[in-house]
Amino acid sequence: MNEYVYINEVGPRDGLQNQKTILDIDSRTELIHQLIKAGIPGIEIGSFVSPKAVPAMAGTDEIVKSLENIKNCDLSVLIPNMKGYELACDAGAKIISVVPSATETMNQKNINMSLEETIKNSCKILQAAKADNLCTRAYVSVAWECPYEGLVDSNQVLEIAYKLIDSGADEIILADTIGAANPAGVSKLVKQCVDQFGADQLSAHFHDTRAMALSNVCAALYEGIRKFDACIAGLGGCPFAPGAAGNLATEDICNMLEQMGYQTNIDLNKLNSIVDFCAEKLDANVGGRMTPWLRKTN
Repeated sequence: MNEYVYINEVGPRDGLQNQKTILDIDSRTELIHQLIKAGIPGIEIGSFVSPKAVPAMAGTDEIVKSLENIKNCDLSVLIPNMKGYELACDAGAKIISVVPSATETMNQKNINMSLEETIKNSCKILQAAKADNLCTRAYVSVAWECPYEGLVDSNQVLEIAYKLIDSGADEIILADTIGAANPAGVSKLVKQCVDQFGADQLSAHFHDTRAMALSNVCAALYEGIRKFDACIAGLGGCPFAPGAAGNLATEDICNMLEQMGYQTNIDLNKLNSIVDFCAEKLDANVGGRMTPWLRKTN
């Protein structure tokens, strides 16, 4: 049997939060259902942030409630603070994610908190979630490079990861938020984290700003990582991180993995149809690096 790689789809949250066209609740829910039918094992379906700050995420509570009977997909939501956590619990969320950044300035720009305050806030949410028997995920944003402070010390990332795990994080996601990482840097940090925490507790999230996302996936694969975030049609980019281009496209990573001999259990043809769905709904020419080739071959 080919070795399995788990893909966590972040399109309904990270992909849509910074688009010019804001999709309504029905369109976002339809996108999620299409992703589930394509065999995606995990989906980040939204975030409980203020609609004033991120209008595209308004109504996430309604989406969570509408998907309460889904059993064949891990549905997660992003939580910025305790108020968001309370709203997520009220809606029936079962998997929550926190996203502290690895640098002082990025936290200030992103959520108007200091690094220390952000870590304490994230740990408090994780502790509450474990007490409520929820599954937990914790990102370390700008794990390789910050748009404001430059290269990030790997020891800082490890220290943050330790605190998050001690507070109840089931999984640590190393996030290249602005797409500045390179394969050598990825190998170095991932190896350090694997040595400390084990590969099973780690995941990676890459952006394709400098066209190195797939190369970075390979570097992480070779260090033992078998779980990655990806975003349908390569949508996304953090609205609070200058230079953060689109995410690694789901169709790109899935096709690459299949061609390398890994197993994802995802219907690649259905992914192509979902890219078309996104293009229509967003009225934009979207897609990953492989999209032109995939359209010719299907």
